[in-house]
This record gives sequence, C-alpha cells and structure tokens, in this order.
Amino acid sequence: MRESEMLEKEEIFSKVLRAGRRTYFFDVRSTKADDYYITITESKKFTEEDGSFHFKKHKIYLYKEDFNAFSDILEQMTSYVLNHKGEEVISERHQKDFKKEYVLEDTSEEFQPASAFTNISFEDI
Repeated sequence: MRESEMLEKEEIFSKVLRAGRRTYFFDVRSTKADDYYITITESKKFTEEDGSFHFKKHKIYLYKEDFNAFSDILEQMTSYVLNHKGEEVISERHQKDFKKEYVLEDTSEEFQPASAFTNISFEDI
C-alpha cells in the first residue's frame, strides 16, 4: 500500500483547538482491522532566549472500549474543577504575555462557522 493511501485510511476525521501557546489535535484514525480509535495530541510552543522555538508534544490513544469510562471521568473532573474554582483562570493574572484566544479548526465538512455560535460573556457572573 502506498504511503498516501495509508494516511488516507488512517486519518478519518480531525479537529484542531488552538488555545494560546497550546494546540490540541483530535483525530479519528483507523486500525489495520479498519476499526476506529481517537488520538489526542497536545503541542506546546516553547521560545528560547535567542528567539528560536521548539514544540513539545504529548499524545493519548483512546480506544472504543474505553470511550464511556473516559467520557464519564472527564465530565466528573471538569465539573469538579468548575464547581470548586469557577471558570476564571487564576494563572492569567500571573502571565504578562498571556492572550486568551481559542480557535477551533475543523478539517471536516460538518464544521459550523464561528457566526453559528452565541457570544457569551462570563464577566457578569
């Protein structure tokens, strides 16, 4: 099988979330047996004193048999944090160069444009 055919078969559906210096890649991929699994990759940009930069990447492989348990625990953990600490990111106050920006990119045709989402301000809470 040619390399391009392998890539087409392996990567099925992708989304990208850009969050400041971090970028998260969510990919549905295919196994050799033509079953699906998910990879979640965090890529973080580090800048050196000389102006050069490098990226550190961490990857999680998530298989179908673990989806329900993973989803349940992720929901519990995010709810716990938000219920106990709220949505304000405390570290923002300590980072001089912090810019809060999130960009969701989608490589599929199912992607909705940003205009389809409601603009919500949490400053009133």
